[in-house]
Amino acid sequence: MKQVSLFLFVFIFGLCVKGFSQTATPPTDFFAGKWEITVVGLPDGDTKFVTDLVRKDGKLTGELKDPTGKKTEATSISKVEEDPGKKITLYMDTTQAGEVPIELIKTDDDHLKGQLMNMFDATAVRIKK
Repeated sequence: MKQVSLFLFVFIFGLCVKGFSQTATPPTDFFAGKWEITVVGLPDGDTKFVTDLVRKDGKLTGELKDPTGKKTEATSISKVEEDPGKKITLYMDTTQAGEVPIELIKTDDDHLKGQLMNMFDATAVRIKK
């Protein structure tokens, strides 16, 4: 009888320890970091942006900058919608068209592919430090 009780105690204790040790690990923050975004076929020609997406208060934020330096003002990102590790949509405020979305889907660990306003092809490449 002692052996059965000891076995049950060890078995139940093991289940409890295993259950507590499997707490959910937070997902990696795939989209955070520096990206170079290229949009092709715009009326003014192909355009590049550089952004450094940072998570603040649980949400991604950042701004789009011209890497050539021709445009000195950054374009603010008004909001970011994300499907963690799969897809991200950046909304930028423009004077001509208002809030414009750039939807990008993960193709591999360093590349994204999508569209600006569902009309112009866009790609993004992670900028490694």
